Amino acid sequence: MNPRTLIVFLPLAVILLGGPMWLPPLRTADVPIRTRVEPYYIENAVEQTHTPNIVSAILADYRSFDTFGETTVVFAAGLACYLLLGRREDDQA
Repeated sequence: MNPRTLIVFLPLAVILLGGPMWLPPLRTADVPIRTRVEPYYIENAVEQTHTPNIVSAILADYRSFDTFGETTVVFAAGLACYLLLGRREDDQA
């Protein structure tokens, strides 16, 4: 194997394989999402967004730009697959 490949691959492998060890344990009550973000959404979502469904309020109001970006990426990927897989041999110039 090329030495330059090892120089790039080994630190990346250590980060990717060792990264989960630095994360907080699953299903614990003291992680930041449960102590800061989740209570704020539960307490304020209905009155700030006037949407009775908290999940819809989060996706459509609080995270609307992020959701729009994800939708755009999925649409672009689907369109690219359609254009690539939909070509016929007689269509090529």
